[in-house]
Amino acid sequence: MPRVKRGTHRRAARRKVLKAASGYFLTKSKLHRAAQEAVEKALRHGYRGRRQKKRDYRALWITRIGAATRAAGLSYSKFMAGLKGAGVELNRKVLAHLAAKEPVAFAALIQKAKAARAQA
Repeated sequence: MPRVKRGTHRRAARRKVLKAASGYFLTKSKLHRAAQEAVEKALRHGYRGRRQKKRDYRALWITRIGAATRAAGLSYSKFMAGLKGAGVELNRKVLAHLAAKEPVAFAALIQKAKAARAQA
């Protein structure tokens, strides 16, 4: 097998890592090994964080919907069951927006949910 010295490839790879680590504290932005570890860890945290963000937003939406339904004398779970029974297929993001910004429209949804629960 032929001998491989990796001159330009190695330099390019190191430059790429150091560019990704620019702005990191002390040696993590200057020394290749420390920068490599810091960049790998940052990428792991970023991957995990993108999934965590989805969970956090869903929890926020549920909290907002629950607060608005409690103010109307209904629990979150009964409200969602009522909407499902009424055939309303709005996701939690939209419901949370309506609860916060469009109280009249949300009140109409609450009435629909209560009516559907009364019929069931």
